[in-house]
Amino acid sequence: MNTIWAFMKRNYKVIIILIAVSAVLWGFMPKKEKETPEKDQFLLELITYLLEKSHYDPAKLDDNFSKKVYAEYIKALDPMKRYFLQSDLDEFAVYELLIDDMIQLKDLSFFDLTYNRITQRMDEAKGIYKEVLEKPFDFTKDETFNAEYDSIPYAKDKAELIDRWRKQLKLNTLATVTDNLKIQEGKEVEIDEFDEMDNPIQNTKKEKKTDKPKEKKTFEQLEIEARESTKKSLDEFFDVIGDLERKDWFSIYLNSIIERFDPHSFYFAPENKEKFDASMSGSIEGIGAVLRKKTEGVEINELVPGGPAWRGKEIEVGDIIIKVAQSQDEEPVDVVGVRLDNVVKLIKGKKGTTVYLTIKSIDGTIKTVPITREVIEFEETFAKSTIIEEGDKKYGLIHLPKFYINFENKDNRNAFTDVQKEIIELKKQNVDGIIMDLRNNGGGSLQTVVDMVGLFSKEGPVVQVKSSRGKQQILDDKGTQIVWDGPLVVLVNNFSASASEIFAAAIQDYKRGLIIGSKHTYGKGTVQNVIDLNELLKTQPFGDLGALKVTLQKFYRINGGSTQREGVLSDIVLPDRYSYIDMGERDIENAMPWDKIERANYTPYANNFTSVINASRKRISENDQFKLIDESAQWVNKRKDEKTFSLNLEKYQEKQKEIDEKAKKFKAISKYNNHLKFSSLPSELEKIETDTILKQKRDRWHEILESDVYIEEGVKILKDIKNNTNGVSNKSIKSLKSAY
Repeated sequence: MNTIWAFMKRNYKVIIILIAVSAVLWGFMPKKEKETPEKDQFLLELITYLLEKSHYDPAKLDDNFSKKVYAEYIKALDPMKRYFLQSDLDEFAVYELLIDDMIQLKDLSFFDLTYNRITQRMDEAKGIYKEVLEKPFDFTKDETFNAEYDSIPYAKDKAELIDRWRKQLKLNTLATVTDNLKIQEGKEVEIDEFDEMDNPIQNTKKEKKTDKPKEKKTFEQLEIEARESTKKSLDEFFDVIGDLERKDWFSIYLNSIIERFDPHSFYFAPENKEKFDASMSGSIEGIGAVLRKKTEGVEINELVPGGPAWRGKEIEVGDIIIKVAQSQDEEPVDVVGVRLDNVVKLIKGKKGTTVYLTIKSIDGTIKTVPITREVIEFEETFAKSTIIEEGDKKYGLIHLPKFYINFENKDNRNAFTDVQKEIIELKKQNVDGIIMDLRNNGGGSLQTVVDMVGLFSKEGPVVQVKSSRGKQQILDDKGTQIVWDGPLVVLVNNFSASASEIFAAAIQDYKRGLIIGSKHTYGKGTVQNVIDLNELLKTQPFGDLGALKVTLQKFYRINGGSTQREGVLSDIVLPDRYSYIDMGERDIENAMPWDKIERANYTPYANNFTSVINASRKRISENDQFKLIDESAQWVNKRKDEKTFSLNLEKYQEKQKEIDEKAKKFKAISKYNNHLKFSSLPSELEKIETDTILKQKRDRWHEILESDVYIEEGVKILKDIKNNTNGVSNKSIKSLKSAY
């Protein structure tokens, strides 16, 4: 059943309204293809209407709403204040309290003004960075760069803007040179996250460099290389920016409006809707290659192990795609200079069809390679398990990164059936307990998590759902048979959200197992549905409209409390890197509030984990690794507010030396060994015999797990539950289930 029909079944009253409005809107729509601005107007009207009529708690479109949209939109366009001048903001300010009125009037004059201005300023910025990077920087001057972007004003004129670029580029170059000097000395380098000269929407990733150059270079040589590297990165960034079309910028404007309703409502442009579907299902139909746009064509940046492009062995990473055809007889399309998303559309296609790629190899030869498209599964999206051995005891760990499901084809892989299979295999290995690892699991399918709770707990209510009209519904796990009735630990962190929180809350409320990890989970207690706008309006002249993810419901624990903002509090708190940093739904200004409803009718297990909890807390307080993690967390919290950086070489290196000395102490965290043995399940060992890539992945995962103190404590807790006379027993679970 596809998304729109699932939405209609759950929200038939709302959909009646939507069908009515679509008929009204269609009556006034032009009957032929129109220019993009008319499509923008139509999208604006349709989406705001849907939000006002179907959102759980629709925002009031007034001056206050307008003011907040204005602020978020300008910030989204220029988060680091490196494009707009103060004179631009003075010009924009006229519209600050008018956006609500302009929405009603379908007036796009504010968007048009900002769209034209940001593209103009970005074009000017290309000239700025190229000119600045032509000359060496003077690192003897005593000056600083302020990266507190929210507090600094916009540049008052072009001269000040150029100077801001100069300082930021100087900092980038200084950091790169300093790191490369360390590398020459054979030191390990961790690049910090203040280097934000790449796409401002993306976070800079940390990386490690450990290779020693064969010969040492002078400071001057390294400085030249650093400037060249920075210029290359910016060239690539602005090349991507240059591919953006009006519709891409309009999506930013639309989402600045939509996200004022709540942080999780969102408009997906057609290309982004495809990416969302792929992330939810863990698969796409294509050739299994990650692409990157280059001046001379589209580069093969990565091959998905096991995919058709990887198996064919005719394409290598670094090869350039210059033409694409859908058949041998078809004239191939030249893709040099074409927007990357459009190239991806040409290459992707239905399973079983063939695409013909004209490839320029690394050695300069050109050939045409036919590749039959397949369903490409992203293995790391799916549940995976390992056996943990401690002495003569065995335990199981199930890592679940997402509650995934394919909404278009329910017969495809989904988190529920995959976890069920993993549990069955672990039981065959006679494990004494299971850790469900939901760290960094951002959620997924609501029904999938409801069903999954039933694999561990007796039949009964799992979560309560409330609509905007006050209608309450209790979702239970009827029909799901218990597969694991032994000791259970659920491992969470600050980034465990939504469906993860439903699972953890249900296990906690039933007293079925223990929740361990960060002080609390993320705190996303809302339910969204994705409305395919094309399904809603099948006849319209504007082509693909994309989709709207809208918050329609809130979910509540079976004890009546919401997880919204508050999250799920761990039974046993384990110190982590972010212990002292505020993060989560509670820290988002427009997040929906916490509230509570009546308790559902359920009976918890007769488990008393008090002695287990106390024993764990005592171990944690005496554990040197946890003490070190806690100290590191305090240091991270202190450093997060450091936003001013010296651009003087001597002072910068002195500060870096101070940081490096302090960081040395915390290197031991990653080098910890828990002395547990990890091994794959028998079914996976069979695959590993013929799949060397899978073997490498599992070896690396097990290596990471060996340094994981949280897994170690989880195993000790499972052992305590097993040994605790008041803990879980197979007999108590079976009898309680039959009595419910």
